Amino acid sequence: MMRPTKAVCVVLVTLATLAGCGPQQDAHDIVIENGRVIDPETGFFGVRNVGIRDGTITTISEQALGGARVIDAAGHVVAPGFIDLHEHGQSEEAYALMVRDGVTTALELEVGTPDVDRFYEDRAGGQIVNYGASIGHIGVRMDILGDPGEGILPAGVGGSGDISAAQLDEMEGRLREGLEQGAVAVGFGSAYTPGAEMSEIERMFGVAAEFGAPAHIHMRGGPAGLDSTISAARDAGASLHVVHVNSSGGADIAQFLSAIQDARDAGQDVTTETYPYGAGMTEITSALFDDWESWPDARFADHQLVSTGERLNRETFAAARSAGGTVIIHGRTEEMTRIAVASPLTIIASDGYVENGRGHPRTSGTFAKVLGEYVRDEGLMTLSEAIMKMTLMPARRLEARAPALARKGRLQVGMDADITVFDPDVVMDRATYMDATIPSAGMAYVIVAGQLVVDEGDLTDARPGRPVRAPRR
Repeated sequence: MMRPTKAVCVVLVTLATLAGCGPQQDAHDIVIENGRVIDPETGFFGVRNVGIRDGTITTISEQALGGARVIDAAGHVVAPGFIDLHEHGQSEEAYALMVRDGVTTALELEVGTPDVDRFYEDRAGGQIVNYGASIGHIGVRMDILGDPGEGILPAGVGGSGDISAAQLDEMEGRLREGLEQGAVAVGFGSAYTPGAEMSEIERMFGVAAEFGAPAHIHMRGGPAGLDSTISAARDAGASLHVVHVNSSGGADIAQFLSAIQDARDAGQDVTTETYPYGAGMTEITSALFDDWESWPDARFADHQLVSTGERLNRETFAAARSAGGTVIIHGRTEEMTRIAVASPLTIIASDGYVENGRGHPRTSGTFAKVLGEYVRDEGLMTLSEAIMKMTLMPARRLEARAPALARKGRLQVGMDADITVFDPDVVMDRATYMDATIPSAGMAYVIVAGQLVVDEGDLTDARPGRPVRAPRR
């Protein structure tokens, strides 16, 4: 009998290991066995064993696998880690809540940052989740005009002020510099910058287009504002992402979604997102409330001060606006939320923010709420459809600009080992408008870059999160 050559032996051993029938003792760093593996790109959904080594998914097999740590995921779903492309809480406090909601990549792409290099340098020591940011038109405008705001949004001239031709040139240069430093996108908030005419927005859309970066915008002006925003992006040649369509659309949500679909049907690159709550949250000093003195008395009760949880009236609103802080705005119906969540156009994104133990429950519960309430309890969409909205759709939105996303949002051999393991019978949000810091239920294990960051529902000490960044020029 002929003995196989050394090369053939290597091939045979490799194939045997991948098939689960070769040497298995500690062949992987982590093995997730008996779970219902779901891959949104291929449509696969079945019981398999997943092997992870050196931060990468190396094996998906029906055969038993060996590993230094073996997790029995029987009765659980094994999904790609969730990608949240609209998350303001870029801090240890917020990351610790988001990761227990299944998030493995958290990106600040609406407001972004005015200093891209500093954003990444500040987080280079290691984070719970993967992180990244856009270069923000809002922050750059605040800097150039000397806005007095102490938060992430303008509280005066940065939002409402006019800008000179020389300052526009400076703004363009600042955005270009941020993109050269590897910003994932360009962030806009025309609702927060009423002083920025559409000509200014369109010119900055053009900078995004130069770099192949999507423009993520909190737009203003209802359906007419959406039409002008889509037109400006088209004329500038920019890819457009309309953030929180539920919030911007409100009662006109169906019209908003139809306009976005029409633009897509015409060949324009337009995407959108939603969060699954009927209330929003923002800084009370922002331009959204510049007309507050003209409101009818009944309108103030829709506003809840985050710091105390109290519903406001005219007098307490005035005091809070003077003092600063954040406010939750109640007002959208459940039907509006359901239309947005169910739409095949919408990515799921939290728009979350929490600071010093106070914030909005969407920071802690967005993904679990969709999976528990809208998938399991109401059947508003299938589990596969929901996972697609949380993983593959956001990855595809960004991967042309940030190549790291091409290895996320999928559960396949060779992809990054960013994985969420949850119990579909238990998963549910638990955070409330009074306490936004209650972690979601049912998220048993979360793996980032091949390391357990949530183990049996509890945080570990691992900080393996990596930067998500475009190539630097």
